[in-house]
Order: sequence, then C-alpha cells, then structure tokens
Amino acid sequence: MNAPTRILGISAYYHDSAAALIIDGIIVAAAQEERFTRKKHDAGFPEHAITYCLHEAGISLAELDYVVFYDKPLIKFERLLETYLAYTPRGFRSFLAAMPVWLKDKLFLKSTLKRELSVLGNIKENNLPPLLFTQHHESHAASAFYPSPFHKAAVLCLDGVGEWATSSVWLGDGNTLTPEWELDFPHSLGLLYSAFTYYTGFKVNSGEYKLMGLAPYGKPRYSSLILDNLLDLKDDGTFRLDMSFFNYATGLTMTSSKLHKLFGGPPRKPESDITQKEMDIASSIQAVTEEIVLRLAKTVHQELDVEYLCLAGGVALNCVANGRILREGPFRDIWIQPAAGDAGGALGAAISVWYSYLDNPRISNGTDDMMQGAYLGKRFTNREIISYLDQAGAKYTQMEDRQLMPRLAELLDQEQVIGWFNGRMEFGPRALGGRSIIGDPRSRKMQSVMNLKIKYRESFRPFAPAVKAERASDWFEIDRKSPYMLLVAPVKGNKRLPMTEAEEQKFGLDKLNIPRSDIPAVTHVDYSARVQTIHSNTNPRFYDLINHFEERTGCPVLINTSFNVRGEPIVYTPEDAYRCFMRTEMDYLVLENILLAKGDQPKLKRDDTWKQEFGLD
Repeated sequence: MNAPTRILGISAYYHDSAAALIIDGIIVAAAQEERFTRKKHDAGFPEHAITYCLHEAGISLAELDYVVFYDKPLIKFERLLETYLAYTPRGFRSFLAAMPVWLKDKLFLKSTLKRELSVLGNIKENNLPPLLFTQHHESHAASAFYPSPFHKAAVLCLDGVGEWATSSVWLGDGNTLTPEWELDFPHSLGLLYSAFTYYTGFKVNSGEYKLMGLAPYGKPRYSSLILDNLLDLKDDGTFRLDMSFFNYATGLTMTSSKLHKLFGGPPRKPESDITQKEMDIASSIQAVTEEIVLRLAKTVHQELDVEYLCLAGGVALNCVANGRILREGPFRDIWIQPAAGDAGGALGAAISVWYSYLDNPRISNGTDDMMQGAYLGKRFTNREIISYLDQAGAKYTQMEDRQLMPRLAELLDQEQVIGWFNGRMEFGPRALGGRSIIGDPRSRKMQSVMNLKIKYRESFRPFAPAVKAERASDWFEIDRKSPYMLLVAPVKGNKRLPMTEAEEQKFGLDKLNIPRSDIPAVTHVDYSARVQTIHSNTNPRFYDLINHFEERTGCPVLINTSFNVRGEPIVYTPEDAYRCFMRTEMDYLVLENILLAKGDQPKLKRDDTWKQEFGLD
C-alpha cells in the first residue's frame, strides 16, 4: 500500500493569509490566519493556520510531501518594474524608493518561506519538504474548478491583481486546467470596485461588502458617467481603464483628483454620514460591475462551448452579480469557491499540485462538490468548552440535542438573539452555521437590533437567510443549492408584502424599516436575499435546529450572520465566542451542547476599550 501524499498550501504576505492541507486529494483542513491572531485580514505568515492543519491530520511538517505557495514572486517583480517605468513620471527614483518593502516581502519570498517553515517545524532548511509555487490566478482557478461538481467547465477568475493578471479565463477538463486568456494590471474590475469603495468612504479590501449592500438604496445615476469616462468597455466584456482617474498604480490612494472633480467632490470621510450621493454611486458601480461580469460570462460560454462555469477571485464574492449570471447567463449551472479571495489561494495551490503537477485522476459526479460545506476548521468538544467556562466563572446548562433544539426554537420564536458555536469552523469569509449569530427572520425589528446592538455596524447592512435546502424554492426564486451564501435571489412573490403609496415614495435609508415580506429581517429593499441552503449531510445540527423552528412556527428560515462584531474576525475558540457574547446584547449563547443565558452571567467589569480601536466609542 502506497504512503499517502500530503500537500500543504499557503497564502500569505498580501492579505487574508491561510493554510490548507490536502491528503490524497481530500481536503483535510483549511483555515485563515486571522481567526487565530484576531487581526482581521491578517496577511502575515500563517503559522497558526499551518499548525492547526498539521494537528488536524496528526502529522508534523517534516512528514509533508510538498509545500506550495499561491503566488510566483519573480513574475510579480518583473511586472512591477515595467509598471513603474510605464506609469510613474519619476521612473527609477520612485521605483527605488519602494524597493525595500518589495524586497522584504516579495523578492526574497522563497528564502523567507524556508526560514519561517524551518523555525515552525524545528527542522533544518535543507530537510524541508519540496517548496513549489503556482501562479496566483492558477491558484484561484484550481480552487474554483477542482473542488467543483463539474467534470468540464469554464473558469473565470476576477480579482484586484495577481502577479500581473486581473481577470483570467481557463478551461477545466478532468484533472487539467488550460489557460485561455487574461486581462492585465492596471485594468482591473476588482480594483475599479475597490476604487469606489474608497471613494464612498469604506475600507478597501473589506468594505466592498458594504458597497454592495448599499447599492439597492440608490439609483444608478452615475453609470453612464463611469462607462463614458472611466473605462472603454467592449461588447465581449473586456475593458481598459483610463488611469488618469486612478492612483493605485503609482500612488498611495485609490482615486485621483480628476475622478473627484468628475464626481463632484472628494471621497466621503470614513464614519461620516452616508448621503444619497454615496447610495447612487454604490448602485452605479454595482450595475457596471454586473454588466461587465455578464458580458464576460457570455463571451466565455461562446468561446469555450461548455455548460458549466466556475468562479473565484475577490469579485466572485459579489453574490448579486453571481445571481444574475445564474438567472440571465448562458450556463446550465455555476459553482463559486466559498473562499474565493486570497485565502482560497492556499487551497487552490495545494489541490493544483495533486491534479496538475502529480497528474492524479479526478472524479466528479456533477452534483456534489469536495468542500464538505466549507466546514474545514477546528471543532471543540463539550469537555474543552466546559473547561474554559469553569475557568471564566460562567454559568451554563448542558443539554442533549433532544432538549436543546426545542428550547432554542422557543427562544428564537421569542425574538431572542443567539450566538451559535457548532462543529468545525468555516473556511472563507462567511459564517455558514458553524460560527453564527442567529435570529427570527419574521421579526420586523431584528435587522436593526442585530446591526446596531450586536454587530455594531451600519444599519443598512443586510442579513442572510439560512433555509432548509428542500424548502428554499418555496420562499425564494432559486431552484438549486446555495450552501455558501454566494447567490442572491428574489423573495417569492407570495411571501412579499404590498407597500402603501407613501412607502413607495420613500428613498435612501428611509426605505430601511419598511417590511417587505413575511421574513422582513432577511429581505433587502429590492426584495432580494443572499440565500444559504442548509443540508442535513453537511451540517446536521444546524439543519435540525431550523427543522425545530419550522415545526414551531411554520417558517423554515433563520437569520444567519457571522459571529463577530465589526472590525473583528469571526470567532474561533469558545473564549472568543464568550467574550463576544458578553460584549454585545446577544441574549443567549450555545457552545455545542452548552447553553448560556446573558442574565445568568456574572457581572463583569465592562471593557469598552476595544470599541475605540474600531471607532465605535
């Protein structure tokens, strides 16, 4: 019997560092470094994520067959030089000024990785497993295609920038990925969207979700201005940006004074009031993004003549655009990597070695993916949880599921907000029923309560419905799986509530508190919802909870939002969960089979210093 092949994938040094472990083609573990360090979007060497992956498999670093990094630094260096020479008037002087940072992070990447791995594994560098590198977009493409259910599919990768590519098209067939064509830096859909994230006052590389959530409150009044001035968009979806409106290629900001003049003023200051202008700009750039993505999808389908499409890269997290591809595009079905951003590059790098480098056969059934619901992080036992709670002096009750689930359904029916800590932690940016905050979607006050008193975030941010998979089409206009919360679909017409004439005349954030359906807390102002289908085979306990809630209320839907507050990563440990529970106005906390009520907890000295760090005081 052959020894198993163990492959560790790593992403790091840009943003969202992560590690993923593949053993004989099976995804054994994957996690982002931010969950361990508690630094959101941590880009450092993922020593904690690597340690977790190895511990999950019960192996040491020395027992790995390959370590693979998701980027090729030399390509990036050569292209960076070309870009500075082309776009920077000061030429070499500006390039040399930036050189020390680049040298540290990129030029010496191979030696840095070897040193970090050597220290982590306590082994000499010459005894390390072979160190391989994939191209950035190859890692994205591999993460999208190889775990997908499809034997043959087009692959579209859209992000800010890899080594040089910003958009790339691939053909996946069996165990092969063939590059077809790409668009190169600085012409980037991801950076175009991020430029408007910056201009509307949100943080680049994390505020793009906010821009997408704000879009339905506005009108696309600026779409023509964007299309007529900022980019030359072709019928096939390819485009070129007018770089005089942007600063990201040569400066320290995303946009230039020329763009500010075109849009009537400087960027909104972070945390200042959001005006109708920002809402209309959000609506406009979202509309432009969707138009580009739809054109690209139609072109890819025409050129490659395949029935299926796989998506990865940061732009693939735009679930509104994904929903439109599914409904209006030419493909029979699509599949999106749940960790579509750079964290997923660690997984793509590892799995590309198994299939592309080692030429192992790949089996797909057209229905099931390989991601195991994206539940690839650590699980904590009841014993570990109780050990921590006893040390913390917490008050709790341990209950079997047959008692716990009906009790939780009762509490949810009473509009109580519950922290839900269950099973393995999710891989990717979404909480999928492992580290979630849950509530009653029928409540008209729940969106406001959860945003302002629990998440400490903007009131307009929407929440997602988690719905039993077999009941999804009864409540939403969707006819297939959506386990990773990456598809937006309209709420069914028979679940919608009519609006009065006065309500229809409202605009902007005044739309927020108008109930639009039988599940108003998860229905956006345009009657859409970011749907997550819950499956008994991948998350049986969360499915069981929703089932009990449906038996009690007739509603097979719960609010599902990530278990964190604004500015912090999703919780990882029972300690993280308890701390978040005590800092917020959550009513109950469930840690596996342990139930805690906020009113029963000891009166701790309130520590609000963490709010200052995130500008919430």
